[in-house]
Amino acid sequence: MELRAGTGPAPVDAVRLHRLLGVPELAWLVERMRRRLAAEQPLTGAVTLSRPTPDQRRAAERLLGRAPGDGSSLTVRVEAVDAVLRRSGISPDGLAAAITALTGPVTLLGPARRAEEDAWQEAFAPIDELAEERPALKAWAVRLRGDGLVRRLTGTAAAARLLLSHSATVLRALPADPAVSLPAFAARVLDSSHALDDGTALATVTLSGIRALTGFPDGAGAQWRRDAWASAGLLRDELSSTVLALNLRGTPALDWMAETGEPAVLTLRQLIRRPPAPTAEAVHVCENPAVLAAAADTHGRDCSPLVCLQGQPSAAALALLHHLHQGGARLHYHGDFDWGGLRIASVLLRRVPWHPWRFTAAEYRAAALRGPAGPPLTGRPAEAPWDPELSAALTELGIRVEEETVLDQLLSDLV
Repeated sequence: MELRAGTGPAPVDAVRLHRLLGVPELAWLVERMRRRLAAEQPLTGAVTLSRPTPDQRRAAERLLGRAPGDGSSLTVRVEAVDAVLRRSGISPDGLAAAITALTGPVTLLGPARRAEEDAWQEAFAPIDELAEERPALKAWAVRLRGDGLVRRLTGTAAAARLLLSHSATVLRALPADPAVSLPAFAARVLDSSHALDDGTALATVTLSGIRALTGFPDGAGAQWRRDAWASAGLLRDELSSTVLALNLRGTPALDWMAETGEPAVLTLRQLIRRPPAPTAEAVHVCENPAVLAAAADTHGRDCSPLVCLQGQPSAAALALLHHLHQGGARLHYHGDFDWGGLRIASVLLRRVPWHPWRFTAAEYRAAALRGPAGPPLTGRPAEAPWDPELSAALTELGIRVEEETVLDQLLSDLV
């Protein structure tokens, strides 16, 4: 747009401009010129409209003072429109001034995009600050910036900053010790008992942070979410999370079950409200219920204390094993010799110290070679921090050895 020294922009004849260029039949031309201005592109060259209507052709002819052609498309030279507006006095400063007069001020996309990106970068400041305070969350904060989850959940930088600020507030207060009801915690920390309900953006982001904070494994489903919250001391359901135990003592109920040699099912509620008094110096831990059932059948009340994870360690299992460890018990763990078994054991090791119970490379090789070849090993390889040679042995032999296969050896250790 040309400026006259000391006078500013020349006035536009709005009435004539709307009659000439502001008609609906030329809206396509005005919109294209506005997009060019927003993108800081020059208003030069030609623009073409495919399959124009007769009215659109007549409007272009009135604008230019001549027929723009009679082909299947309509082509208008931008410089010609600019010249008409200047020469007629409708818009002495040309087409750019006319477009602004018709449609209002144009926001330049370049600066707008830069400002939006700056706002998005600033939106993550609460999480960045939290990661500086809690180094365990640094990798999570980096991943959260890059995976697009927050943008999908919020849509705007302002909403993202509010979401991440609330998530940082929650994570700063975790883990909760002693454990507390999730709604009660949300009411205290966020002034809303429903702030962390399933399906909310805040619950989604915060759960991902809890996994980074506690090392809880990835998963899905309602039970997984309950256990993930519980790993940070937040209880959604104290009754559905359970753990199996045999011959543990320390409460009247457990003492009675131990006297009968029958397995006990302990809920998270029991373990939080009335954990067993530590009585055992050593506790064996297995992955599969078949081992615990066989131990009850074989040894009954004479069996050594045994706890069963039933797969991935639940909140109840973690609460019990943590309590036993804090009480001085030495934990001995055995699981399936496969990649899933190694992952389960690694998750448990990050939460509670344990010692391998016939769960080493040497024991695996002996079991794999002792009987007929087991099912082939499948899945993604995993590490075994308690015995780095175990992962290499599984890769070498490629055989899966389940706990039931070595049941006789395990049972011999439980008396």
